[in-house]
Amino acid sequence: MARLGKGQGMKTTLVILAAGIGSRYGAGIKQLAAMGPNGEIIMDYSIYDAKEAGFDKVVFIIRNDIKEEFEQVIGERIRKHIDVEYVYQEISDVPAPYEGLAKEREKPWGTAQAVLCCRDAVREPFVVINADDYYGKESFVKLHDFLVSGEEAGAELGMAMAGFCLKNTLSDYGTVTRGVCVAEQGFLAHVIETYGIRMDGGGQIICDNQDVQRWITPEARVSMNMWAAGLEFIGYLEAGFKEFLESLGEHPGKREYLLPTMVDRLIQKGAARVKVLETGDKWFGITYKEDKVPVQNAFRKLIEDGVYPADLWGK
Repeated sequence: MARLGKGQGMKTTLVILAAGIGSRYGAGIKQLAAMGPNGEIIMDYSIYDAKEAGFDKVVFIIRNDIKEEFEQVIGERIRKHIDVEYVYQEISDVPAPYEGLAKEREKPWGTAQAVLCCRDAVREPFVVINADDYYGKESFVKLHDFLVSGEEAGAELGMAMAGFCLKNTLSDYGTVTRGVCVAEQGFLAHVIETYGIRMDGGGQIICDNQDVQRWITPEARVSMNMWAAGLEFIGYLEAGFKEFLESLGEHPGKREYLLPTMVDRLIQKGAARVKVLETGDKWFGITYKEDKVPVQNAFRKLIEDGVYPADLWGK
């Protein structure tokens, strides 16, 4: 697929989900943990790859309470190289009829609501990623190419996702949550948010969903919350959020409005068509505090292999 140059007028935005509390990581803000030789964090490398692939702008979704530290750790540095905008995920950001539910809520509403918070900041086709996941270069190129090709324009909502091989996305230090995918002829037929995924000593995948457990393998394709979509998707998220809030009744509980769940709902309704762009890149990220040193070592190896310069952004 030929890539369109910037001169042809196509702008694209990278949206980074960085408002997560990161409870499994322990003390500290895991998204801001230094990984590279000059204090680079995982987001530095994702933004570097996105910029190289052709993205023009970054929108950070954060919490107000980490704003100052976030700006010091990455914001001031990144804005010298790419356009930057901030969006704040707030529990109170709900439609007026549901303000009472928000007052009872302690936990953020989830990743789909986080992207909905970008409705005034995102003005072009975009890709969503997690702040604490390293995706590799291939997925950014493929998703950018999808956006600038115009494939997302059609009768249905056109989307794409980076499809990672499950065995390339596991942690050695505990279970992970993944959107386990069923694809048909290159398009997503079903995505199941699945918890408690790990590999046992015999190379078999274990998870909390007994239905998925019957067929899941190390080669299964999974979503790492890396989605590409046009602006119309935000409108679908807005409508879906109202339906989600309505389903909670009088008590908000801890249920979350999640991107994989919303995408799957649109697919089942026939409202969306999601292309699965497979990538062979190996994921790594900070889920548990024990992941930190292995991830630092992985970036060191990538630098030694010439994938990244030692001084990522230069002086």
